[in-house]
Amino acid sequence: MRSREGQFSDARPIQRSKAEKEKLLRELKDTLAGLKPHASPSMRTTLQARIRELEADLGIGKK
Repeated sequence: MRSREGQFSDARPIQRSKAEKEKLLRELKDTLAGLKPHASPSMRTTLQARIRELEADLGIGKK
């Protein structure tokens, strides 16, 4: 079944507000900190990449 224009199933990124992005950033950092030592290295790198992306988007990257 095809989606109609404007449906959520369209291949477009989700638009988030600044507050939503800050909340997501906190949750991702908590998740990364809570990972067990035997967690997959690819999961760690994916989380770290997403955190860096959000920090750059919010303008709070490390200098």
